[in-house]
Amino acid sequence: MGFFSWLMQQFGWRPAVRTAPPKNPDNAGGNNTGKDPSLARGANVSPDTENTRSIDSPLVSRPSSEKSRLTPLEKSDPLPNHRRRESGRIRLVPNRRTKKRGSRPRSKPFVETKGSAPYRYARYGSQTGHYLDLSRDGDVARLQRFNLPVFHTPEELANWIGLPLNRLAWLVHRFSGGRPESESAAHYHFRWVKKRLGGSRLIESPKTVLKTVQSKILRELLDNVHVHGTSHGFVRGRSILTNARPHVGQAILLKFDLANFYTTVSFARVVAIFRSLGYSREVAIWLGLLTTSALPGNLRFQGEGPYAIVPYLRRHLPQGAPTSPALANLSAFGMDIRLSGLAKSFEANYTRYADDLTISGPSDMHYALATIIPLVQQIVRQERFSLNNGKRRVLRAHQRMNVTGVVVNERPNVVRADFDKLKAILTNCQRHGPSTQNRNQVDDFYHHLQGRIAHVSMLNPERGRKLSELFQAIDWTK
Repeated sequence: MGFFSWLMQQFGWRPAVRTAPPKNPDNAGGNNTGKDPSLARGANVSPDTENTRSIDSPLVSRPSSEKSRLTPLEKSDPLPNHRRRESGRIRLVPNRRTKKRGSRPRSKPFVETKGSAPYRYARYGSQTGHYLDLSRDGDVARLQRFNLPVFHTPEELANWIGLPLNRLAWLVHRFSGGRPESESAAHYHFRWVKKRLGGSRLIESPKTVLKTVQSKILRELLDNVHVHGTSHGFVRGRSILTNARPHVGQAILLKFDLANFYTTVSFARVVAIFRSLGYSREVAIWLGLLTTSALPGNLRFQGEGPYAIVPYLRRHLPQGAPTSPALANLSAFGMDIRLSGLAKSFEANYTRYADDLTISGPSDMHYALATIIPLVQQIVRQERFSLNNGKRRVLRAHQRMNVTGVVVNERPNVVRADFDKLKAILTNCQRHGPSTQNRNQVDDFYHHLQGRIAHVSMLNPERGRKLSELFQAIDWTK
């Protein structure tokens, strides 16, 4: 045995040996495609995945003596419903479900009414010359199941909100084509914020009247609808700590980041969410207009130029509205179901906190990374989201494994550098006075420090107790 062969055996390395495709006497000299095309192609895995190969890949050969030592993850055949394309990319094949008779009936088509409008602000069919009644396809039974208020027309919606109907029409820009004519006429305050890793983000904060309406929609409507169990961001009773706990002590941590999470959720998807809750098309359209944003034509560009505004051109969820996190979580419900099922098939855990996706599992998951990563990319793309590939990370136990700011190597813990920095600030406040440490000119420095101490106490009570003792010794008259 040569030295390099002995060294590869000690480290468990196995060369990727290309095996010849099985001969097919019925197709001699042809494309060499047998009954199982995935075994005959022998194509490489997608280059945008990690530089690892699945243990079940046809490019990897194992001695017969090692086949009896397969791990449970390898024996489970992690590719039961997957196929490989000619290029070698993993393709997820969904399980087709036969449609049963007697299922939920399809929604009724709109009704054209001759004569006067069936309700105020009814839509007019320009091709037929009649008004369209879109208020008859609501599902009262479904609304009652979710314990939601029942209304079918814009006037009933206005009465529930507590505003005159013409005032509500003004909020959705019914008199200006659904889009504000100028920045001053918009119902949002627009502010550009620099991203930490470059670029700018548009913050759209609703003005007083619209914010009151959106808060009512959130409290009395959206809060009654439960999100998926793997979603932990902006959900009552869940936090970054509950998001990190399933990943504590795992050997491999796989992190993804969704690009432009809020702006990806379009007006049509928001209307579909309200329709799925049981509201009629007319009411769903009005609720969608109240919870989405359309930019005015004279909005000023950021330093990057007009390209920075491209993701915000179509009507979208505004980052800054109280209803946007709840609607974004509901729009990602299907993605959470599929990614959670994918993780379970590999004996792994999956959670999502807003736009941060995390999958963790045992050391055996290392052999399946070349399969999991392209499948995650495919599922996210099919659910009409997009990944920021620059933020994808694969972490292992010998590294610091960080999930939404929580260290999860052995137990949920705070980052040591953040703890040391906060401890130094509190010590200097005690020695030199708090006015010398407020370098960022925070308005309420007292409660700002209290909030940071509470964050540390949530993750590590012992360290939080030490910081609280330093905070109590500060003389706030200096």
